[in-house]
Amino acid sequence: MTQENFERNTLILLGCGKMGSAMLKGWLAKGFEPKNIWVEDPYPSDWLIDLGVNVNSKLPSSPTFICIAIKPQMIPQILPKFSYYGNSQVVFLSIAAGVTISSFESLLGQKTPIIRAMPNTPAEIGLGITAKIANKNVPKDALEVAGNLLSAIGEVVSLTSEEQMDAVTGLSGSGPAYVFYLIDALAAAGHKQGLDKELAMRLAKMTVLGGGQLAAGSTAVPENLRVNVTSPNGTTEAGLNILMNSENGLAPLIEKTVAAATARSKELANG
Repeated sequence: MTQENFERNTLILLGCGKMGSAMLKGWLAKGFEPKNIWVEDPYPSDWLIDLGVNVNSKLPSSPTFICIAIKPQMIPQILPKFSYYGNSQVVFLSIAAGVTISSFESLLGQKTPIIRAMPNTPAEIGLGITAKIANKNVPKDALEVAGNLLSAIGEVVSLTSEEQMDAVTGLSGSGPAYVFYLIDALAAAGHKQGLDKELAMRLAKMTVLGGGQLAAGSTAVPENLRVNVTSPNGTTEAGLNILMNSENGLAPLIEKTVAAATARSKELANG
C-alpha cells in the first residue's frame, strides 16, 4: 500500500457529519474512487447519496482503512459492531476527540493498527491542521497513506507521543473558537469607538484573515512581523502596550486559556 495507489485503497467512513463530510470531499478531490468508499451514517443527506459512494450498504470484507468520525460518546455503542475488523491489517483512523489509542485497543484488540488524529474546524474549507499519532501496529506505508488522507483537509503534523494530543487539543483543536471570540471582541471594540456594527465586524474579520495569511505565508516569525508594523510612539504601539502587559495582557490570558482546555482534554481522556 503506497501513496501512488492511494485511489485504489478501500475505506469505510463511520459518520458523515461536518468533519466526515469535509474529509470525504477532500478524498474525492484527491482521486479516491467513490466506488471504493463505504459510508455508515444513520441519516444520510441527499448530497451524500448523490456522490456515488456506497451508503449504508454491505461492507467490504477487508477495507484498507476504517475512519472513525462519530461523536466520542457513541464509540462504545457503535465500534464493537466493527470489532471483527480488529487484530488484522485493517487500519483504524480516528478523529474522535479525547478517545485514546488504548481505549480503541480495548475495543478492537491489542494487535489492531490504530491512528489517532486531531483536526480542527477550518478543515471544513480545507484549511485545517491535523496532528496524528499511531500505535506500533501501523506499518510505515499505511501511516503515509493516512497522512495523505488527512492532508485532504489541510496540513498534517506528526506527534512523538500521544500525551502531546491534549496540548494539541488545547491549542489548535479549540483554537478556532478563540479566534472567533477575538473577532467578536475586535468588532465590539471598534463599535465602541464609533463604527457601526456591520463595518466593525467586516474590518475585524478581514484583519484576522489577512494577518493570519500574512503570518502563514511569510518566512519571518510573527514577532518580526509585529515589530515591522509598529512605529515608535505610534498607534499600534499604544495598543500593544495594553495587549502586551506582562501581568494582565493577552499572553498570560492565552496561556491560561490553552492550559484550561488542555486540562479538560486530559480529564475527558481519563474518563
